[in-house]
Amino acid sequence: MENGRPPDPADWAVMDVVNYFRTAGFEEQAGAFQEQEIDGKSLLLMTRNDVLTGLQLKLGPALKIYEYHVKPLQTKHLKNNSS
Repeated sequence: MENGRPPDPADWAVMDVVNYFRTAGFEEQAGAFQEQEIDGKSLLLMTRNDVLTGLQLKLGPALKIYEYHVKPLQTKHLKNNSS
C-alpha cells in the first residue's frame, strides 16, 4: 500500500482515485471522478479528451490533471506491466 492505496492504479477503487487527486491538490475536481465513478481501471483508460470534456472540469485544472497525473500513471502502469 502507498498512501493507503494499492501501488498499481489498476487496483484502485473509486475513492482511491478521488483521494489521489485530493492529495495532489485538486480538491474541487476530485468530486468529478467520484460522480463519474472513475476507478483505477477507468482512470488508466481515459484519453485526454475524456479528461478535458467528459468530467466537465475547467480547462486549466483538466489539462494539469491529464498531463501531470493521468498520463504519467498510464505510462508507469504500461511500463510496469510490459514484458
